[in-house]
Amino acid sequence: MVSTHLLVFLLLCTVFVYHCHGACAEVDSDTEAVAGGGFKLGCISCKRRSEVEGSATVEWYFRGKGEADFVHIYTYNEEGPTIEHDHFMDRVDWNGSKRSNDIQDASIYLLNVTFNDTGTYRCFFYRILFYENYEYNTVVSKVVHLSVVAKATRGTASIVSEVMMYVSIIGLQVWLLIEMIYCYRKIAAAGEEALREAANAEYLAIASESKDNCAGVQVGE
Repeated sequence: MVSTHLLVFLLLCTVFVYHCHGACAEVDSDTEAVAGGGFKLGCISCKRRSEVEGSATVEWYFRGKGEADFVHIYTYNEEGPTIEHDHFMDRVDWNGSKRSNDIQDASIYLLNVTFNDTGTYRCFFYRILFYENYEYNTVVSKVVHLSVVAKATRGTASIVSEVMMYVSIIGLQVWLLIEMIYCYRKIAAAGEEALREAANAEYLAIASESKDNCAGVQVGE
């Protein structure tokens, strides 16, 4: 019976760790796209306190190579996506957080990449954090310098980003395993304590019953 309870508590502990300590890793975007193909413009901004509810609106801006000003190209909010510039019309898909207004991944996918897409991209998170007695507004921006080539090459930045991504994933899995082991040991210790208390109570009950039996024998004599 005790082992079954331990397994149930361990399962609940695992669920708690997954839900209350959601993982978010800020990985830099790739910066080299191949003409004629598709390309993911990565933009991730993790909240410092994952337990705080939040809501965010995302805007993307683009400055072409040799140009002076940024132009607004894309917006994503609770009403959905909006392509803001004719040059990117029907060529941008949302590739970020889904089924949540609490956006931490604002990545977009650029279709049919052309050499004219070379330049600097900036994404902005306009985030509202909901605390118990007030709301806190914050703005976070990320920059991606994109170059478009005729043939794919593997850049150092891409390799480093991929390595860091896998290191982050492995680190989070190790942390989760440590959390589970700690939770199991704590629950097991509580179960052992309960067993000791039950054994002590049973011993006292037997001792009391034996004492009463002895007293009855003496009275009978």
